[in-house]
Amino acid sequence: MSPECLDQHLRKTLSRGRVAVSRPAGCSRIPLHLFDPSVLDGPLSHDEAQAVVAEPAYWSFCWASGQVLASWILDNPGWVADKRLLDFGSGSGIVAIAAALAGAREVIACDLDPASLDAVAANADLNEVSVTLCNDWQARPDGIDVMTAADVLYDPDNRPLLQIFRSAVPTVLLADSRVRDLGDNCYEQQTIVEARTWPDLNEFEEFNRVRIYVAQQ
Repeated sequence: MSPECLDQHLRKTLSRGRVAVSRPAGCSRIPLHLFDPSVLDGPLSHDEAQAVVAEPAYWSFCWASGQVLASWILDNPGWVADKRLLDFGSGSGIVAIAAALAGAREVIACDLDPASLDAVAANADLNEVSVTLCNDWQARPDGIDVMTAADVLYDPDNRPLLQIFRSAVPTVLLADSRVRDLGDNCYEQQTIVEARTWPDLNEFEEFNRVRIYVAQQ
């Protein structure tokens, strides 16, 4: 998958958009094709702003939770080594790539957005790892040992995913900066790490505190 293809996806919502290779501060060991903020010489036009809000290219940013979970996996490879892993809501693919680098037997990146899966493919190529792509959680393969999910609780309607994840796989590694209390005691907090979305979107400080949890059957 070429960076030019990612540029084409980005320009569907931002005519000046393009990607560039950068290393997120929260996980600098993994380079990614991400939104290049240097294209914004001035403020967005009204039409550009409306397009970005209507169809945000989530995959073109590396969110704080993804950076922290990717870095944690690289530092704690025992959770994923020799395992078959599914990364839910993969976005840029940083967590999936970290799992592959940490020795997972197979990594499946799952995302509904075709542009995200193109980004995962391009970023996996950049890091010289192999990642399987899946566009439907319901069509996931059998035999998943571990699943990862970062920053998927931004919508309150997504809270039931916590129980769905636990029922589906033996081990869940979750990172989130949006919800202070998950309301599910099966998820045990491991650590809290400060990180910022890359490129920085100047979000509220409370969204820069990432909590990592583990749930096991």
